[in-house]
Amino acid sequence: MAAVARDLGVGWATIMRAVADHGRLLVDDPTRLDGVARLGLDETSFLKATRTAPTRYVTGLVDLERGRLLDVVADRTRAAVDSWLGAQPQGWLAGVGTVALDPWRGYASALITTLGHATVVVDHFHAIRLANLVVDQSRRRTQQATLGHRGRKRDPLYRIRKLLLTAAEQLTERGWVRLRAGLATGDPTGEVAAAWQGKELLRAVYAAAGMPAARAALERFYRWPDGVGVVELSRLAGTVRAWEAEILAWHATGGCSNGPTEAVNLLIKKVKRVGHGFRNFANYRLRLLLHCGVSWQTHRTARLRDRSPRLVA
Repeated sequence: MAAVARDLGVGWATIMRAVADHGRLLVDDPTRLDGVARLGLDETSFLKATRTAPTRYVTGLVDLERGRLLDVVADRTRAAVDSWLGAQPQGWLAGVGTVALDPWRGYASALITTLGHATVVVDHFHAIRLANLVVDQSRRRTQQATLGHRGRKRDPLYRIRKLLLTAAEQLTERGWVRLRAGLATGDPTGEVAAAWQGKELLRAVYAAAGMPAARAALERFYRWPDGVGVVELSRLAGTVRAWEAEILAWHATGGCSNGPTEAVNLLIKKVKRVGHGFRNFANYRLRLLLHCGVSWQTHRTARLRDRSPRLVA
């Protein structure tokens, strides 16, 4: 915006008013939200924390089938999402059959009144991210207990930190050798190895072929934390139990993923980075929706030549 204002020799406010006058017609078009069958929810930061105020977040609502941003609400609370959904027509709400979100009960609670008929899914990305966090937490705790300091370049567990988060089937032969050597040297109690195994057992739930196999894999996952007694893994098992229906719903919905929402989040962060931050939420919302939520009718760039120039001898 500032670059365009400099090129045209006008003020930033003039350009912003022009964008708002043109963009609000596109953003407020009632047909823009039509045809949403799968909805994704996720939060991104809006304003960083200061000495006097905490970090402010916004919640993005995404059409998972077309990968477009539907709207942005100025918070990540149940009330904010419930208010937006409550403002939508009943026919639109009835058309939404699946909702993908991360395992946070605030979002799930917001769906009870307006989208109680929809299937809620916790996809593999968010579930395995929690499992990877458990592996990292157990590795750091073991590191402190055995060596008395944070991970350093030559520490055995620190050297395999990325291998611990790699899917087992993607490890090369050299990777397996390094992983086993690092655990044998830096994990005397076996708790990091147990956390890694728990992560792989949770991955097996999503990799299972069909609902019966997924339930069997989930039971194997539950038995593992009870037997090994790793604190972080036990907490993960409690979280998985609380979200068991939503995790298994991944199989019932044909593998519904919140990946398009994460892709839109990258675009949101790009807009924020290019703009060097925003403080006015209305401008922020408008800019995001114009970038990620509407289709622009742009003109094709004219070619300089219709064909390559003739070679001259």
